[in-house]
Amino acid sequence: MDIRQLTTFQRAATLLSFSRAAAELNYAQSSVTGQIRGLENSLGVELFERLSGRQVRLTPAGRRLLPYAERLLSLADEARGATAGPPEPSGQLVIGTMETLATYRLPPVLEYFHHRYPGLQLVLRPGSGAEVLHALRQGTVDVGLLMSAETRHRGVDSEVLGPEPLVAVTGPGHPLAGRARVGSADLRDVPVLAPESGRGHRRLLETESRSRPGAPVPLLESGTVESTKRWAAAGLGVGLLPAVAVREDVESGALVALAWRPPFEVFTQLVRRPRTSPTREMRLFAEQARAVLAEDQEAAAA
Repeated sequence: MDIRQLTTFQRAATLLSFSRAAAELNYAQSSVTGQIRGLENSLGVELFERLSGRQVRLTPAGRRLLPYAERLLSLADEARGATAGPPEPSGQLVIGTMETLATYRLPPVLEYFHHRYPGLQLVLRPGSGAEVLHALRQGTVDVGLLMSAETRHRGVDSEVLGPEPLVAVTGPGHPLAGRARVGSADLRDVPVLAPESGRGHRRLLETESRSRPGAPVPLLESGTVESTKRWAAAGLGVGLLPAVAVREDVESGALVALAWRPPFEVFTQLVRRPRTSPTREMRLFAEQARAVLAEDQEAAAA
């Protein structure tokens, strides 16, 4: 049992495909098959069950080995970094994240790494919260940054970086724009604009609406954060968005923030695979993400 075999096993076990593991590791498929067989022979057990076609699935022994393989590979990476690693972080760090965070939270982080660690490439993979979590579990991203009301997620470790305030906004000429106070009942009389249903705060608003007596809040799917802002500014309804996404629009007068407090909270969170030690690059990203969010929250409070 060696590191090369464990690496091949971990990728094949994560992807459940020898051919995809071979493509990702830049091996011939016969090399992947040979390494897996060598590992099985050294352990005296079968790790994969071969199904019809090219599909495979882990045997009970394979499922037991996987977390140990991930820990051993992580320790090997640490050992390499401690003894013969490059003087500066390098390589590629793939980050799964959501549109709002990629657009409004991560630019200072990207700028910091671009100037401070030019040898490290940060690659963003935007998607919904569910897509970020799925990609992390599948091993196609290294770390995730998401916005969700839930702070525990199956199969991953999560760290809450802070609350992400939500705000309801309209165009300056909207009837609700001049009110000193707006209640949830007022939203039942106007279309509420929110990004597609996969986004957490839209789902929360739908749940809240159904839990109260009377007709549910009329919701219009606006697709993206930017289209939600444009529709709200045009008077098509009330936009429900993270405060960080509309701060400049409210300051410029293009949008008006309503005096309404959502009856739920969402949080920005850092998520990663469990039972694995973070790499130096992952630790640096986490540290900078925490610092940027804390600084932004202090500025907003001031």
